[in-house]
Amino acid sequence: MPVSDPDIWRAAKLLIDRHGDEAPVHAAMRCDDLMAAGDTEGWAVWRHICNAIDELLRPVPNEGESRH
Repeated sequence: MPVSDPDIWRAAKLLIDRHGDEAPVHAAMRCDDLMAAGDTEGWAVWRHICNAIDELLRPVPNEGESRH
């Protein structure tokens, strides 16, 4: 079942709210757990969440970019 883009961003924001600057670490650990379990679909979703966390924690958007 595909996960929608808004769901990815909501999950990323929730992790940041719960874990602050440690959110990337928590998300990466979840990715590792899913890969170790052989859940490639779950891993792919969490990679998107990791990327969204990185974007949200980036201090300044690149020129011409908007924030989600």
